[in-house]
Amino acid sequence: MRHANVTFQWGSICLGFRPFGMATTNLTQFGPEHFLNRELSWLAFNQRVLDEALDPKTPLLERVKFFCITSSNLDEFFEVRVAGIKQQIESDVVERSVDGLTATETFRAINQRVRAMVEAQFRCWREELVPALAKNGISFIDMAELSPADKLWVESYFIKQVSPVLTPLGLDPAHPFPQLLNKTLNLIVQLEAQQNGVPHRRLAVVQVPRALPRLVKLPRNDSRQDYVFLAHIIGHYLADLFPGTKLLGHWQFRVTRNSELYIDEEDVANLIKAVEEELHNRRKGEAVRLEVSADCPAEIREELLGKLNLTDDDVYVIDGPINPVRLMTVVEGDHSPELRDPPYIARVAPALRDQTDLFATIRERDVLLHHPFDNFSSVVEFLAQAAEDPDVLAIKMTLYRTGGDPRIVGALMNAVRNGKQVTAVVELKARFDEANNIAWARRLEEAGVHVVYGLVGYKIHAKMTLVVRRDQDGIRRYLHLATGNYNATTARFYTDLGMFTSRPEFGEDVSALFNLLTGICQFQGTRKLLVAPFELHARMLQLIARETANAERGLPARIIAKINSLVDRAAIEALYRASQAGVKVDLIVRGICCLRPGVKGVSENITVRSIVDRFLEHSRIFYFENACQPEIFVGSADWMPRNFFRRVEVAFPIEDGNLRDRIRHELLDLVLADKAKARMLQPDGTYVRPALKRGETPVRSQMEFIRLLSGEPAPQGKAVKSKPRVPVVKLRQRP
Repeated sequence: MRHANVTFQWGSICLGFRPFGMATTNLTQFGPEHFLNRELSWLAFNQRVLDEALDPKTPLLERVKFFCITSSNLDEFFEVRVAGIKQQIESDVVERSVDGLTATETFRAINQRVRAMVEAQFRCWREELVPALAKNGISFIDMAELSPADKLWVESYFIKQVSPVLTPLGLDPAHPFPQLLNKTLNLIVQLEAQQNGVPHRRLAVVQVPRALPRLVKLPRNDSRQDYVFLAHIIGHYLADLFPGTKLLGHWQFRVTRNSELYIDEEDVANLIKAVEEELHNRRKGEAVRLEVSADCPAEIREELLGKLNLTDDDVYVIDGPINPVRLMTVVEGDHSPELRDPPYIARVAPALRDQTDLFATIRERDVLLHHPFDNFSSVVEFLAQAAEDPDVLAIKMTLYRTGGDPRIVGALMNAVRNGKQVTAVVELKARFDEANNIAWARRLEEAGVHVVYGLVGYKIHAKMTLVVRRDQDGIRRYLHLATGNYNATTARFYTDLGMFTSRPEFGEDVSALFNLLTGICQFQGTRKLLVAPFELHARMLQLIARETANAERGLPARIIAKINSLVDRAAIEALYRASQAGVKVDLIVRGICCLRPGVKGVSENITVRSIVDRFLEHSRIFYFENACQPEIFVGSADWMPRNFFRRVEVAFPIEDGNLRDRIRHELLDLVLADKAKARMLQPDGTYVRPALKRGETPVRSQMEFIRLLSGEPAPQGKAVKSKPRVPVVKLRQRP
């Protein structure tokens, strides 16, 4: 049934709709003590990432990977979240967040938590990772430890590769402090120069070139991997850059800047140009963090803080390599397989194996894909077949983070060459992928693809592809709907769900949504899909309320939600009321969770677990018992205000009973049984490992998915109960 009659203002376009029965919420029933701070919850997630690096049971190179990811996550956290908090502090608005903290109080708590995290991170690097890597033939050599032959090689490397691109920047009244780009590594240099026979101390800055590898690999004739840090090489030869002066010292530092894009879409004539201009400004945003090497003198730190308009609260002293993200060089390549997780190459989903005509298969039944355990090549092949098939008339697709995969965008270009109507809705404001998306959008436009840049004021986060095909019995729409991006690279490392379907009502909904994204029309409601910012929030609250009412009537009630983040207050309060009514609520929340589970009288029936493992948990699944008539929705949205109200998101129901059973009993049950990589959220915001029974072997859900698909037998002592039927190899598509 379609709905209309109530106006929804979308940018400058007026879209009419009537929401699905809005659930009433009492926002005064629960106070600040019932909510966790969003920023501190995110830091707790990053601590779980760091815990993988700290865990000696994790393979060594995987520990290095998690060590690097911890720093990469912190970089983005400061660029966006801390930058926003500092802006709140400097503004005239004083207010408390849902957990009762002001911006200043939140900043102080962040400061304390991050300092402890950074100290633990680099202590792990110095005391555990570096010695363990050295024992396995991977070493970091100081300049003073180089052999004569290595010194000659490094000197030649510096003269030929490094010196030509260095630019020393003096600091004096004629040379103001340079506008250092975001996250670049630099050396602050203290010099002594003679002026009229009197020695004077001066400062200078030398930027470590971004274009060169941060780790310089020394030539070896065997399997050893010896590296020298580029900054150490530059520091060793600094005197050559400042002839006639005395070098007193040099120290590494890095500046993190506000990287949020600020675009008034209502006032720009060309969105793509506005985004490009903001990308240029991002590199020079206000400084929010200063990282300095541990040996940097206090007076030099104070000088840097003054030049950057920062305070002591903004400086982090690093006893180790600044910008560990560049240490991923050590992990890359095909060396040292014994120091990694066992290799895994995903196979094509059983339902699609040996199927030459994907359209015929999709006509017969819905097909569920579980990445990375099912190979993403099936999605690429779907696009490739659509591009070549003479019966395909049109292709429409949303692109949020493509990763620049030439097979995906190439298929769209090929479809144009084959005379098909092709439309790509490209989200230019996908954070930190803006430049990449702009480049691919222009290539698509040059090839003849009709490119649309979304809607004013909203990000297009929905993941959907529509193929219109002339079959023998008429025009049919074939769909791919998913929780993850059309990115073949991340599909190997993110857990996501996707579904192929040709259900007519699904096709009508997706066609209408694409018309809304590309044209000027009113939202008329949907038959099957739940779409944000229109009805997704209200429908989720309604579904939670239905479980609450069922529990109050003594009917079976259960909620299982697997999401990346839980922040929305109305959703949290609805879950609290469900718990109070006796609904068992199991939440699988990878990252931020502002809900406090296990609070007496409020959330005693709610559990929250987070899984951080080899693959990034990314799928969003919503299960509602519905009095023994279960409903499952899968979609692109987390339970956050931005997803519900500031993005275009799609959640779709799983209507095939076999697929519902597979998701419920083979996917969710196995994730809930995980005791190897899961952490349980406590009422105070901390996370602990699940308790093991005597003799119990902890289940590691991601490895179980791999085992099930490979057909290997379950290890003895595996702690998965028989009721969920997890050990049975059922991850095949059923007829």
